[in-house]
Amino acid sequence: MDQVVNWFATTVGSRISAEAVTFIVSLLPILECRGGLLLASILKVNLLKAIPLVIVGNILPIPFVLLFMRHILNFMRRFSVTRPFVEWLEKRAKNKSAGLKRGEFWGLLLFVGIPLPGTGGWTGALVASLMEMDFKKAMLAISLGVLLATFIMAIVSYGLLGILFH
Repeated sequence: MDQVVNWFATTVGSRISAEAVTFIVSLLPILECRGGLLLASILKVNLLKAIPLVIVGNILPIPFVLLFMRHILNFMRRFSVTRPFVEWLEKRAKNKSAGLKRGEFWGLLLFVGIPLPGTGGWTGALVASLMEMDFKKAMLAISLGVLLATFIMAIVSYGLLGILFH
């Protein structure tokens, strides 16, 4: 992730405002608020400006993922070229959802909120979609998870790492 964030900082960050590139990075799967806050700290965006940008950027695509992911995957499954990808994605999401079944809401919230590789709003929405979780419940759990991840990453990006590298 560091290399991708650095690429955005050096290439895109030199063409548009630091705030705009922070927002854009936060919209992207895998990078999300984690990458957005890391990028914002590199580009020296004020933390109080960065937090709402990454939260909104990270949450904005989630309703669309929740609403349309099953339809997209079912469509992609029809084609031999994309079927293996769909099966891999579903297998990966089902493996991640195994621990979420019991305490679905809290499990999803923590899955999204604890910033580890392969977790986040996009993956959480995919898992919630495959589990056929209630839209409102999933949206609330994912949104609260994004807030938790943002809080943790703000401490890491602007606090601990900020002290070490700035």
